[in-house]
Amino acid sequence: MAETRQELFNLHFQTATGVLENSARLRHAKREIARMLTVKNERERLGTTS
Repeated sequence: MAETRQELFNLHFQTATGVLENSARLRHAKREIARMLTVKNERERLGTTS
């Protein structure tokens, strides 16, 4: 997940500097992080960590 968060940071930076060419990557990275967090939270709720 750290890699995806780093990618999201870089995409935000590119957006701020006007360099970002593919804005869909920003949306994809946000959704990917949300998916990972959802799965992690569901597993924690169920009591499994694998």
